Amino acid sequence: MTKPLRIGMVAGEPSGDVLAAGMVAELKRQYPDAIIEGIGGPHMQENGFHSLFDMETLSVMGLVEVLSHLPAILKVKKQLLAHFEQNPPDIFVGIDAPDFNLRVEKALKAKGIKTIHYVSPTVWAWREKRIHKIAKATNRVLGLFPFEQQVYDKYQVPYTFVGHTMADAIDFEPDQLAARTSLGLSADTPVLAVLPGSRRGEVEALLPVFLKTIEAIHKKRQDIVFVIPAANEHRFLQIQEKLKAFDDAASRLPIKITQGTAREAMIASDVILLASGTATLEAMLCKRPMVAAYKLAPITYKIMQRIYKAPFFTLPNLLANEAIIPELLQDDVNAENMSNKLLNFFESDNSALISRFTDLHHTLKCNADKTAAKAVVEELFV
Repeated sequence: MTKPLRIGMVAGEPSGDVLAAGMVAELKRQYPDAIIEGIGGPHMQENGFHSLFDMETLSVMGLVEVLSHLPAILKVKKQLLAHFEQNPPDIFVGIDAPDFNLRVEKALKAKGIKTIHYVSPTVWAWREKRIHKIAKATNRVLGLFPFEQQVYDKYQVPYTFVGHTMADAIDFEPDQLAARTSLGLSADTPVLAVLPGSRRGEVEALLPVFLKTIEAIHKKRQDIVFVIPAANEHRFLQIQEKLKAFDDAASRLPIKITQGTAREAMIASDVILLASGTATLEAMLCKRPMVAAYKLAPITYKIMQRIYKAPFFTLPNLLANEAIIPELLQDDVNAENMSNKLLNFFESDNSALISRFTDLHHTLKCNADKTAAKAVVEELFV
């Protein structure tokens, strides 16, 4: 009797858990007896994954937080490697979390275990030479975006573009009326969705200027309704507090705060104001015009100015290789700038932009779960 296939896997944060869940389901469909284990969250576990440790141990953001959690993280890494030495996987897949996963991958590869890294680090944007470290740690990189291929080909590092699960999940023509009905918005009201970020620091930095932008827009267009979807309960309370602390006009502004409905709010909207990040990709796939903004700590901004080499920082512009949406940084993130650009979208024909978004959606829709699982199986049997 042949031994069941063993696949090691680590997702270090919730986004990786969501990304890997479909791939785990597809691998289990092809190999029902496969043992797929390591570190993962509830979405992976629902699809037959066995998590040896709580994923929360690795879900740490920020330098200070990482330093305080470092002993626990190093302990998990040591125990995980010991487990895989005693129970060697046929292949290991690290999902994102490069600081942790590349180290695990390098240690396992040195012992003759094939390794894959799913989600390319941003070598195309800064610190390109990291690709040598990636090459030492992995047999193959699975990437979400086609523009990444070029840099991997340059260094002859095996790379497979698998597309993005979000592009598979979102319809080419999302149902705006259904989203509005769900959120209690009328069909004919102009709606601006406002997404100041999912992390506390992002909301602290961006929500005050976003509220000033809302106020500036409301002075010119009283018919526009504003929807702010909070990522979770913590952000919901934070947004409520910020809104109360805003000036007296805030109580008269037509703002609706929701919780856990970011995509629904995007689809329900006509235009979006948001923090730069993965949300800009989601907004593009929802086919909504947007203005993206971000504010960094002054010293971080100075450092990034020196080392960041990509021409854009938002995913729609990077995918299009041109400035198809306004992206604003630092001092450009102000109410006058943003309100003018947003009002321009409300008063313009945006069909050419929506058509471009649709073309880019087609580029990313590659049945990512099956494509990623296929790449893992191919690497297994090379």
